[in-house]
Amino acid sequence: MLTLSINGADLEADVPEDMPLLWVLRDVLGLTGSKYGCGIAQCGACTVHLDGQAARSCVLPVGEVKDRKVVTIESIGNTDLGQQVQQAWLEDEVVQCGYCQCGQIMSAVALLEKNPQPDDKAIDQGMAGNLCRCCTYTRIRSAIKRVAQA
Repeated sequence: MLTLSINGADLEADVPEDMPLLWVLRDVLGLTGSKYGCGIAQCGACTVHLDGQAARSCVLPVGEVKDRKVVTIESIGNTDLGQQVQQAWLEDEVVQCGYCQCGQIMSAVALLEKNPQPDDKAIDQGMAGNLCRCCTYTRIRSAIKRVAQA
């Protein structure tokens, strides 16, 4: 039995330590905001925060998480910055199909926590690896800049 710190709560999961965190979140704990996209950490749909850093949960064995703090899209709006990013996403109408957007938001919040005033190059670097089939990259950049200017 593993005890995990997820979204500020200690949750228990009776799972093997090599199970990817994504499946623990979705299938065991019922936190379905993080999505399965590629399974090889290339698309970003599964992005969560691990000790404040964006991390791909589809390839992260839950046994490596242990005493670290995990934040998922379900609670990112509990922070001021998370709320600002979510609001900017709405105002700039970023979402089309929406599948990748949880990962996009998680990466954007991690970027803005590290660099509150990113330029285009920093946005490109911070959001690299987050793929959007609908190609809303221009609106994603605009939403990040909206928060940076606030």
